[in-house]
Amino acid sequence: QVQLVESGGGLVQAGGSLSLSCVVSGRGRAFSRYAMGWFRQVPGKVREFVSAIGWSEDSDRVLYSDSVKGRFTISRDDAKDTVYLHMNFLKPEDTAIYYCAADRRYTGTAIDTRPDDYAYWGQGTQVTVSS
Repeated sequence: QVQLVESGGGLVQAGGSLSLSCVVSGRGRAFSRYAMGWFRQVPGKVREFVSAIGWSEDSDRVLYSDSVKGRFTISRDDAKDTVYLHMNFLKPEDTAIYYCAADRRYTGTAIDTRPDDYAYWGQGTQVTVSS
């Protein structure tokens, strides 16, 4: 069993910043062997891809959705089994529950953007951006 725990969500004014963290623990392959992704979801809407990063030896491979490119930065610290999402210049439309996820299908080529490609999920953390 693999557990993912997100933290760092909260309420922020438009234009502000937040940093999310996701710690991975439990049995299974080493954290360094997972590609990691961030998704977000608004009630009543489908879960949306935000960003993802390749596994440890391929951590230069990152991908962002068009809606967050240039504002969000994903990174990982394999010594801490943690993936981060640094969010700047936040907008009200960034309001959502943010989930981190671990991709065990990643083969070192294209980063997966579909939720179904990710095997393990955290419980989510709420991000609210006020106007």
